[in-house]
Amino acid sequence: MKHSIILTLLLFISFLNAQEKKETYTFTLEQAIEHALKNNYAIINAAKDIEAAKEKKWETTASGLPQINGNVSYLNNLDFTEQGVTGGGGFGGAPGTVSTITFGTKHSMDARATLSQLIFDGSYIVGLQSAKVYLQISQNAKEKTDVEVREMVINAYGNVLLSRENILILEKNKKSLEKTLFETSETFKNGLIEEENVEQLQITLNQINSTLSNATKRSDIALQMLKIALGIDISEEVILKDNLETIAKKSIDLSAFTGEFNVNENLDYKIGRNNEESKRLLLKLEKFRSLPTLAANLNYGANSFANQFDFLDQNQRWYNYSNLGVSLNIPIFSSFTFGARKQQAKIAYEQATTQLKQTEQNLILQHKSALNDYEFSIEQLSTSKSNLNLAERIENKQQIKFKEGLSSSFEFTEAQRQLYTSQQNYLQSMIDVITKKTALDKITNTK
Repeated sequence: MKHSIILTLLLFISFLNAQEKKETYTFTLEQAIEHALKNNYAIINAAKDIEAAKEKKWETTASGLPQINGNVSYLNNLDFTEQGVTGGGGFGGAPGTVSTITFGTKHSMDARATLSQLIFDGSYIVGLQSAKVYLQISQNAKEKTDVEVREMVINAYGNVLLSRENILILEKNKKSLEKTLFETSETFKNGLIEEENVEQLQITLNQINSTLSNATKRSDIALQMLKIALGIDISEEVILKDNLETIAKKSIDLSAFTGEFNVNENLDYKIGRNNEESKRLLLKLEKFRSLPTLAANLNYGANSFANQFDFLDQNQRWYNYSNLGVSLNIPIFSSFTFGARKQQAKIAYEQATTQLKQTEQNLILQHKSALNDYEFSIEQLSTSKSNLNLAERIENKQQIKFKEGLSSSFEFTEAQRQLYTSQQNYLQSMIDVITKKTALDKITNTK
């Protein structure tokens, strides 16, 4: 019995562990982008905005289609309204006196259906066009969100790889320095060198340990930021398959310097055109407000009257009625309200046109600047790689000289610092190529 209880508990614990097991994701950079374009929180909401815009478009369209409404009303005359009449004749009473008479019944009920149809309304025509523009705005906003999320994922993915490469280099430097420090300490114990050499190396090691600790923490934060960009819970495990150097090489595209910049493909410019078009439609709407509106409606119903509430009785008599109506509304004079609103809309449209021109000029300048930054980042990548090779050789030579007593600890430490700086510059140059290419692609709307 005791063994059965223990076995049951073990099985229950195993079940709980299985339930708590987190999902593991493995991504190349392209896979990460693809996943984010489906699961990023901002993209999900942007897609819902498009759905809402489609529903808004149909709402606007339906407002001009036939509408059918039903109505049932019941009236209970608690106290009848008395109608005054002059006495005499068929109403009784002395001539010249006032008598009263009551019309109606204690209970009455009316049921009717109304078919209404808008025949002409200028604002409805503009509304249909505006709904289409509204949908385009939502679609362009969604596309802009896609581009921004793509940029976010690339940068976040690169930052994770950068932080991990930095940790690897720091750990390598630490291991090499610890070995040198140990050998130097042993040499000092034998009285062959001064204590300052050991202390100088210890200072450098302390700095590496501090930097390594900070780099490890920043790496965890960078990974969590990537998870958020991907739309993944930060508690899930994410494995990255690409490495920084591979992505940097893929980001070098010399054809970017030969193509022409088409500002019409830029999403900010498209959104600017949407804004201009919406203002044009508002101006058109104000012009249409002075036009007549024409509508028609058809009513069909039945009413019934009784002094006792017996409308549910199948023998109760109902009186049918029907009518067709047409209404024409013609604006005549509004104390110049229409003119003032039209002028405001015209000014807003002119402002939107000016703003679009400004956006165009800014984008041309931004493209030139982004292209220049991208070109410089490629040059810096080549330069920093060459400098890293030189720094490694210099540090190696200084290390040999230091061990042989041919150079001071200061000279060796300076060579080390130069190497560490060159390592960081090379890592930064790789991430710069990636981010500058991404920024350029964002402006040209290249995927």
